[in-house]
Amino acid sequence: MTDKPLTVLVVGATGSIGRLVVAEAQRRGHHVRALVRDASRAGRILPGPTDLAVGDLTRPATLTAAVEGVDAIVFTHGSGTREADVRDIDYAGLANVLTALNGRRVRIALMTAVGTTRPGTPYAAWKRRAERLVRASGDPYTIVRPGWFDYNDPGQRAIVLRQGDTEQSGTPADGVIARDEIARVLVDSLTNAAAERLTFELVADDGAEQDDLTPVFAALTRDAPDALDGAEDAPSAPLADEPQRFRDDRDAIALLGGRTG
Repeated sequence: MTDKPLTVLVVGATGSIGRLVVAEAQRRGHHVRALVRDASRAGRILPGPTDLAVGDLTRPATLTAAVEGVDAIVFTHGSGTREADVRDIDYAGLANVLTALNGRRVRIALMTAVGTTRPGTPYAAWKRRAERLVRASGDPYTIVRPGWFDYNDPGQRAIVLRQGDTEQSGTPADGVIARDEIARVLVDSLTNAAAERLTFELVADDGAEQDDLTPVFAALTRDAPDALDGAEDAPSAPLADEPQRFRDDRDAIALLGGRTG
């Protein structure tokens, strides 16, 4: 772990999780920059002091200044469950930010969702592809798949990290978690070496929240260095079966990161 303050870019900063990430990162002494489309609205929503970088995930030219000088990026953006929106905003937005970095190393925390690997779910397939781009980038990362937001009982505060994405009913039976705990895990992962190169589902169980998440992270299996998917995930779509758009993005981002794919 490091106590060094980071400059953290939060993507999706004005959303329900992003706002909590901004507050948690500030609480820990990090300098926070928020990627926003409307600075006036964001200024009314976000706690200060937060730098506002005006940009649009769908317009790559607007992202260069936003990523300049950042040490870490937390992705909390989400557009819903329409395949076109997830493809063109969630997935493409992440690809555009990674491209804007132009190969410069940053620490990444990406929030997707429980059930991301569920077969036959087109919108989830694009979330999985976003995860794959992060793994291909060569950047140190943590990929967090939260359960259902705020369906936990008041006494369900013990943080549980699972792997394999095996709970795929599409209901709260797959796991529940409080929003503030999602923010805590995302921010904690940025400076916790035990969280590096992990992909996991984040849920809560009965009991108190842990003071230190290091042993919880350390109990998990790290993704292999050249992995396409999470360490415990069932075999998913082979790269050859993926859309050409994804394969081109993956190759370009791997090349920027000094990897050959």
